[in-house]
Amino acid sequence: MRLAATLAVAVLAVVTVATAAKADWDRGDDYKMHFPQLPDLNGWDVYFGEPKVLADDWKCSETGFVSDVHFWFSSREDHPFQIQKIHVSIHDDDRTTNPDFSQPGRLRWERDFSPTLFTVRDYGTGPQGWYDPNLGEWIYPDHYMIYQANIVNIRDPFWQEEGHIYWLDLSVVARAPDGSTEPVQLGWKTSLDHFEDWAVWGDAPAGALPVWEPIYINDVPQDLAFVITPEPATLALMGLGLAGLLARRRRK
Repeated sequence: MRLAATLAVAVLAVVTVATAAKADWDRGDDYKMHFPQLPDLNGWDVYFGEPKVLADDWKCSETGFVSDVHFWFSSREDHPFQIQKIHVSIHDDDRTTNPDFSQPGRLRWERDFSPTLFTVRDYGTGPQGWYDPNLGEWIYPDHYMIYQANIVNIRDPFWQEEGHIYWLDLSVVARAPDGSTEPVQLGWKTSLDHFEDWAVWGDAPAGALPVWEPIYINDVPQDLAFVITPEPATLALMGLGLAGLLARRRRK
């Protein structure tokens, strides 16, 4: 009876930590990539509504699961929105297709995330520009609100290897929150934190083209704002503690 009660408490603690782990990411939190690519609060938002796909590369800093993905975005003209779907895929690094820049290569993993599988929070404000690379259309300033999307505790996550470079591809489907079918345009935020090659865009399943700063076209390549994070260490430690408790009880 005492064992059952002890196990119940331990399981409850692990579940509690797992629930708490479904949280936002803040500057200073852990990450599993070269470094977080934080949003430029006065930068650009590049349209990434389906079928358009945006992608940026990262270098794995710790072998393990890609269990959490966080990225920053905004809505054109600060229009109210409701995200219906986030499509996420992970690709190898392709440095052979184009001699001038690398791009997403072989597909390694992909998932569609419905609204119950991610959270969105307000992140900050600042005058920001809107850019649609298909049309070559840009407006500055266009909007002020910044949001952070958090996809955490991913089921059947991708396993990354330390030292390897991968590409994160994202596209979204968004609608107005009043139940109408009116589409809303969302843009993935640019970052001043540059790593390796610049971000690319394409209309699936077409190839990739570099994302340029629209005012100084073909002069300033852009990176995108995201961070890959690890599983919560506390949860892993508590799981090991529970396993140890079971082992000790069996030996008695």
